[in-house]
Amino acid sequence: MSGATEPEDGPEPLTIALAIEDAALSDRLAAILAGVPGLRLVAAGAPADAVLNAAAPAASATLLTPREMEVLNLLAEGASNKAIARSLGISVHTAKFHVGSVLDKLDATGRTDAVAHAARQGVIHL
Repeated sequence: MSGATEPEDGPEPLTIALAIEDAALSDRLAAILAGVPGLRLVAAGAPADAVLNAAAPAASATLLTPREMEVLNLLAEGASNKAIARSLGISVHTAKFHVGSVLDKLDATGRTDAVAHAARQGVIHL
């Protein structure tokens, strides 16, 4: 036996800091977690045993249209503009326009970069 004893009230509570950008989500989680026995919430940045951290999704990713999402999924499969056009029943020019729009909205430098950005942001799952 180590000689250390637990306080009469039980073990120290587990401290969790909420570092969530979405205020409504942070408030909901705080309300739910406040009632959990053995758990103590602390302010973001305060010493804690664990930190719940959730960044808001990038605004550009949420602005993709359904058609741009289709194009992005085809880009993730490695499709060329011609293959995208064939698959979606659109012209190559229109496919090229959609690819450019996806690249702009995701602030990507190329097709592979767009897919990587989208995967990191959780827009697509590879």
